[in-house]
Amino acid sequence: MFWLTGNRMKLIVVGILAAMVFGGGSAKADFTFGTPKNLGPTVNSNTGDYSPDISVDGLELYFDSRRESDTKDVDIWVVKRETINDEWSKPENLGEFINSDEEDSHPNLSSDGLTLYFSSFSPEGMGGGDLWMTTRATRNDPWGPAVNLGPTLNNTEHQTAPSISADELELYFSYYDPDLPEDDPAQGFYVTRRESKDAPWGEPINLGPVINSWPCRWEIEISSDGLLLMWADYWDCEPRPGGHGETDICYSRRATKDSEWGEPVNLGACINTTSSEAGPSISPDGSMLYFQSNHCGGQAMDIWQAPILPVVDFDDDGSVGISDLLMLVEAWETDDPKCDIGPMPWGDGVVDAADLDVLMNHWGLDPDTGSKPIELVAHWALDEIEGMKAYDSAGTCDANLVGDPVWQPGGGMVGGALELDGIGDYVSTPYIVPRTAEAFSLFAWVKGGARNQVIASETGMYGYFLLQADFKAGNLMTSLYGGFDGDYLFSETPIIDGQWHHVGLVWDGYPANRILYVDGVEVARNTAGGCSTGGSIGGRGIYIGAS
Repeated sequence: MFWLTGNRMKLIVVGILAAMVFGGGSAKADFTFGTPKNLGPTVNSNTGDYSPDISVDGLELYFDSRRESDTKDVDIWVVKRETINDEWSKPENLGEFINSDEEDSHPNLSSDGLTLYFSSFSPEGMGGGDLWMTTRATRNDPWGPAVNLGPTLNNTEHQTAPSISADELELYFSYYDPDLPEDDPAQGFYVTRRESKDAPWGEPINLGPVINSWPCRWEIEISSDGLLLMWADYWDCEPRPGGHGETDICYSRRATKDSEWGEPVNLGACINTTSSEAGPSISPDGSMLYFQSNHCGGQAMDIWQAPILPVVDFDDDGSVGISDLLMLVEAWETDDPKCDIGPMPWGDGVVDAADLDVLMNHWGLDPDTGSKPIELVAHWALDEIEGMKAYDSAGTCDANLVGDPVWQPGGGMVGGALELDGIGDYVSTPYIVPRTAEAFSLFAWVKGGARNQVIASETGMYGYFLLQADFKAGNLMTSLYGGFDGDYLFSETPIIDGQWHHVGLVWDGYPANRILYVDGVEVARNTAGGCSTGGSIGGRGIYIGAS
């Protein structure tokens, strides 16, 4: 006999927050990141998408992509939306004025949205990878012909990844001279300045050994307040010590625009994984990080976004309330880094009205995620007495019984249960399991069963077995995001011994950990190996008791 009760069965969609908190200069606040989210199949293709850059109003996202081309490396594209709550439109190629027959990449938009900087290997350049720009009269006009930024900046074989400051008086970029060794401090990141928007650019200035302390640096980004610098190391170089995998994103801070840059800091495991992360881009309001990753949940190299969150729970009591407000008042007009949380999440060097505004916007919200508490989205109690329906007490996902299941009103671990024969009996629910980076967890009480017995699975052909007793010993396992190579997660804990067991699966969405639980104890964990194909596939429903 196979018994299943849902009196403790919960399906929860979770916004898990990576708990990494970053330190900085003496006048800067700590900040953290929310769960990264894949931008999905409208934006991302299966051939590689890179170097995102968002407009000030959040309604245009520029990036470069290999899509729709068999003859060149990448073109520059844009997606648009009517409001920040709308879905992105179909990508548009920026056309022949900007995209040449060679690589065109690393778009970076000015704060007024009228100038686009980028890098290109166009044969009309100075003889290598050059920095270029294009302009338009208004946001509704098309982009004009591309203009090379000239020999002052384009004086080596390769200049790339331009990043313009908010006032358009500083331009940061990556500089490569093939005549110099890769570890030469003259390689790496530079900045050029001008006195006004109409003035010529000055001679590039090396950002110095603190920033250029590791070979093969590329893809640099300056925040709109000019106090945070992000970048990634080149993909085919040896990773920095203390990193998380192939290519990681780092950052550096400075207290003021006249201060020196601080030591590089790895963004941590909430963003960087064992795969490649690069192309960082910070939204102008400092609330969102866009980046590229080939990690689980995406197709090839995909574009992702992750909220940048200030740490607002000053007293670490699990809530944002009166005591946090009092601490901010006590720190008023000082440079207390704990309370300096606005207007950017990393602060601006003084505790003032901007920080009070940020604190009050988080009043009553979860201090870790900046969101409402975790939501219980479906709960099948399976405590009915008769009928062919299992009702969802938490939402609208009422399920249908198939076959001849038997209600057992007094036979569950807590209340009733549903007896399934393990062959043709099952429950079909309409709840859709996310096939993206969205996190969720699934728990059930079970008793009995046999080896290879499925507890819960996705519907349809090739649906994953979410919870299952393995075929060898009846130990708990999952095939979620295991891929076609059978990279499943197995535990060594049996669940078919005739006793009640509380079994569960947690998918953290990013960085793609699968975790199995039996009776409240973690029994297995790993990073999914085959989940890179999951980002563009629509979600599926759930079967309880069968595959």
